[in-house]
Amino acid sequence: MYTNYETCLLKIARDAIQEKYTGQSLIDTSEIFKQYPDLTEPGAVFITITKDNQLRGCIGSIQRYRSLLDDIRENSKSAAFKDPRFSPLEPDELNEIKIEISILSASQPLNYQSVEELKTKIKPATDGIILTKDYHKAVFLPQVWEKLSRFDEFFESLCKKAGLSSNCLTDKPQIELFTVTTISE
Repeated sequence: MYTNYETCLLKIARDAIQEKYTGQSLIDTSEIFKQYPDLTEPGAVFITITKDNQLRGCIGSIQRYRSLLDDIRENSKSAAFKDPRFSPLEPDELNEIKIEISILSASQPLNYQSVEELKTKIKPATDGIILTKDYHKAVFLPQVWEKLSRFDEFFESLCKKAGLSSNCLTDKPQIELFTVTTISE
């Protein structure tokens, strides 16, 4: 049994990564679902892995399409082993990493007519942003505001991440907002 909900979620994430090295299932879903039945409900999470306070992997879902437990499990493995920006996590790194789970709220479309109006509707450090234009899409969690605290800097980086020009807001891309509940080691 788990002492609390947050401990349970972090253990699921860490055990999912550990399973890669052991080749065994370490997550007893039936016991977890008995204690926390809401983990069977659809959920969307981002898993962020850091080592020495530096990003080591970050992968997630923006739509709820599988159980919260499965989303934590699969995104933990992906953040550890499939983030194309990093080499796969080595077994000896497991004790050196920190895991952060960001549970996403449902996203809400934001209507705006101009960049100036958009600036008045965004809440830095609170709002996560999904930016979409044609076939281009990018996501920044609210935590990104800690590093890119100025509106222009934040959105220039988000536009570039989407593969668009740094001033893509002038083309009025679709903007969706979400918030996160963060659990970290």
